[in-house]
Amino acid sequence: MNRRIFTASAIATAAAFRSVAANDRIRLGIIGSGSRGRDRMAAANKAGGIEWVAICDAWDRRREEAKADYAAPQTELYGDYRRLLDRTDIDAVIIATWDNNHAPLTIAACEAGKDVYVEKPMTSIPEQGAPMIAAVRKSKRVVQVGVQQRSMAHFIEARKRFFDSGLIGKVHMVRTIWNGNSGYLDKPPAGMEQKPAGLDWDACLGWLPKIPWDPKRYFNRFSYWDLSTGGQTGGLFVHMVDVVHWFLGIRKPSSAVALGGIYQYDDGRDTPDNVNFILDYPGGINVTFEATISDMINRESADIVFMGTGGRLHIFRDGYRFLSKDTDAPADEIRARGTPDVHVAEWLDCVRTRREPSATVEEGHYSSMACHIGNLAYRERQRVAWRPEWNA
Repeated sequence: MNRRIFTASAIATAAAFRSVAANDRIRLGIIGSGSRGRDRMAAANKAGGIEWVAICDAWDRRREEAKADYAAPQTELYGDYRRLLDRTDIDAVIIATWDNNHAPLTIAACEAGKDVYVEKPMTSIPEQGAPMIAAVRKSKRVVQVGVQQRSMAHFIEARKRFFDSGLIGKVHMVRTIWNGNSGYLDKPPAGMEQKPAGLDWDACLGWLPKIPWDPKRYFNRFSYWDLSTGGQTGGLFVHMVDVVHWFLGIRKPSSAVALGGIYQYDDGRDTPDNVNFILDYPGGINVTFEATISDMINRESADIVFMGTGGRLHIFRDGYRFLSKDTDAPADEIRARGTPDVHVAEWLDCVRTRREPSATVEEGHYSSMACHIGNLAYRERQRVAWRPEWNA
């Protein structure tokens, strides 16, 4: 049965994205060609039917490396994103910068007539959501937010199999857990005490107050609130709460509380290395988030657990496991393996067909807001209620 499930998922994924003729190529640019940007470039290359026209990054070394590894010799390189957006021969852009620049660059790209794939979290502060949604609606651009679970076949299958069917019953509590993410402990390489001559630090900071070069911030932005939307919150919880919203058809938490702190890595960071959120949603749904970088065991480090009256679903990128309330026997569990990340491929298909992508800006706004309301509760050390100005 497991093989049948996996095969069906793979076939469904392949059928969703048609092959593209040579004369139907999408001309792409990317803003932000660090490790995540290069990963998205690789995904676009794998999907096919694209041409890299321009690469923009604040550090000349990063854009040159991205060109050498993923693009053609004629691809143009820029340090200023405005020069890329001014080009009329670019159809769409991928934005893979730090969180603080996601919203202003997405708005600028839409105003320049480009379709956009923007990394998560879509916003770095609550006030950015409404202007982003307005810009997308006005420009009629295709914008995909980088919460890639929405296009993974085993997530799509699980939603239909357990939620659309009613098999899981009524869900009142969901636990989300993501521990042991080593990327949150990165340190600057040796010799970076002085800023590289070809790195535009002010461009990295964007609209934030200008501060002197800080190699720790550059090489581990997740340690700092202003660059990463709370560290583990905007980096990890946003993926998981987005799945919760999608599966349960909810969007707005009514309130949030949070606790945590810097318990182990007092290394200059200001985001917590241990944190817990509790979010209440209308209809009697309680969603929790737990994250630590003290536990560095990768095995079983991430999970979303839906606890329903009809059964319990564990799901994340490596697959899912469902146990019915009618049996505790391991042999009766329903299991499926993980399926590929095809989020960029889905976006490219939407660029061609003009259909709506799976991760819209409205959904991206509310998934980001779940992080923001929890962050506010953590920083204010009090229960925070949903505010009307956060409605899309």
